[in-house]
Amino acid sequence: MKSKLAASLVASAILCAADRLHAQIPTTPAGRQLSAWLEAMNSGNRATIQAFVDASKANLTVDQALGTATRTGGFDVKKIQSLVDTSIVVLLQERGTTRQFVSVTLAVPANATDRVANLNLRVVDPPPEFAAKKLSSTELEAARKTASYRQFMAYLDAFNSGDRERIRRYVETTYPTANLDGEMNFAQQTGGFDVRELQMATPTTATGLVQERNSDQFARFTIAVDSVAPHKISRLLLRAVPRPAEYAIGRLPEGELVAALRAKLAKDVAADRFSGTVILAKLDGSRSRTLYSDAFGLADRERRVSNTLDTKFRIGSMNKMFTATAILQLVQAGKIKLSEPFGKYVTDYPNTDMASKVTIHHLLTHTGGTGDIFGPDFSAHRLELRTLNDYVALYGKRGLRFEPGARWEYSNYGMTLLGVVIERVTGQSYYDYVEQHIYRPAGMTNSGSLPENEAVNGRSSGYMRRNGAWTLNTNTLPYRGTSAGGGYSTVRDLLAFATALMNNKLLNAEHTALLISGKVDVSEGAKYAYGFQEDRSNGELAFGHGGGAPGMNGELRIFPRTGYIVAVLSNLDPPAASQILQFVQPRLPR
Repeated sequence: MKSKLAASLVASAILCAADRLHAQIPTTPAGRQLSAWLEAMNSGNRATIQAFVDASKANLTVDQALGTATRTGGFDVKKIQSLVDTSIVVLLQERGTTRQFVSVTLAVPANATDRVANLNLRVVDPPPEFAAKKLSSTELEAARKTASYRQFMAYLDAFNSGDRERIRRYVETTYPTANLDGEMNFAQQTGGFDVRELQMATPTTATGLVQERNSDQFARFTIAVDSVAPHKISRLLLRAVPRPAEYAIGRLPEGELVAALRAKLAKDVAADRFSGTVILAKLDGSRSRTLYSDAFGLADRERRVSNTLDTKFRIGSMNKMFTATAILQLVQAGKIKLSEPFGKYVTDYPNTDMASKVTIHHLLTHTGGTGDIFGPDFSAHRLELRTLNDYVALYGKRGLRFEPGARWEYSNYGMTLLGVVIERVTGQSYYDYVEQHIYRPAGMTNSGSLPENEAVNGRSSGYMRRNGAWTLNTNTLPYRGTSAGGGYSTVRDLLAFATALMNNKLLNAEHTALLISGKVDVSEGAKYAYGFQEDRSNGELAFGHGGGAPGMNGELRIFPRTGYIVAVLSNLDPPAASQILQFVQPRLPR
């Protein structure tokens, strides 16, 4: 009792101090909690942080918070970005050497404002009013001579070599906190980096822009080094950022785009970064016209079986599109209501609190707080989970991670529950329903979710990179794909699905629009719809979904204004397929 009282008194003191020191943060319920968190973080004191965590029940551990406080040196408030009584978004700047900008989102439950339902930190680019001015030629020359920038270039020199022994020597002598295997995998994935812009440098810190050699992706680097020789790296961050406007990629005519795509694929296949199939098409009335399609690499490396356009690839989370389409079909038929709790349809669900609070809408948008399926329990029971009800038996008693609707958190379990809903409402297995109501009407003849222990003609083997070599992903696979993902398909079938969807063969126009329209912000330029992702990152609306796991990666994107459709499947680790989509997307004709 004494420890709880003490924690409460400390928490109250934090709130009072926060009100004095951070008066620019409004004293709304969310604002008061943010001020309390900020005061605790800026104290750098474990007991103070512990008191905040205990009082607010925030979704973080004391060790995580203390590590962030130590690494950043605390934060200063720069700008209130959005505000309502129960949520607030604030732009902060780190007090430490790297001085990065961080966007913090905090939400409190409407009925329990002394608690924190969601607390999320995201490193962001500074807005224009806080952006540093470009360095003059004199300043740039001086910046390039600093110990921090010279150390970053030394790191890049070793990293870009891709040579394990050379990277090992550098890491051991200069970057002791780095993980050698992680550095090697990252080097293989990116091909290294080229510096595009040095933005700031002091003797101990430097910041700038780099570009991956294997893709169009830009990243902001931030390095901090010791002040004394040999200037070991104390912190090194590489964070993906949108491509700056001055480096914009030009749109290409169809013929030039196809030629550029062929060259990109040839390069990636030669470097053993891609194995799979690609299709680029354009809607032409009720049909699609294929502009380019091809297959590369091996479906089975041991037997030397080549991939073809009819090779079936595991598609991971791309299955969510089929599940969401099935749910909307039942909504359209009046058999399901989006606003109803899923417990109305799964009446024997073990956790009645979850079943009564989480709606179909929450499950479709990953805002239900239902958690994931992957982790120690999944690993221990991987081959025992044979039906969707088996997942409910394993996970159905656990509670909510947060109040439904409070935030977005990707939930494979939520999508699994939607499969259970489909089974209860229709009286069919999930697999039979999708076969009859999605695959057949769309003309998808090579898609399914048969168990992994059953022979599937033309299904590729998946290969994951371990210790620099490709190895089979067999021991990571579930017994069978679920409504959350794990089935298989071909690029031709994905094109057929996209064509049928856009021609309202699976849903009427109203429910198709409801299915694919973004509902919840996920990241800058991206929203989550119902089992689909909406993307506007290249100034053009696109929607679809990706899938990725060890030894598998896939992408489908539909561009409704221009009618282009891109489907890519690979039997290698992510981002094998994703990088091909990312190459095509900004170059598509307008």
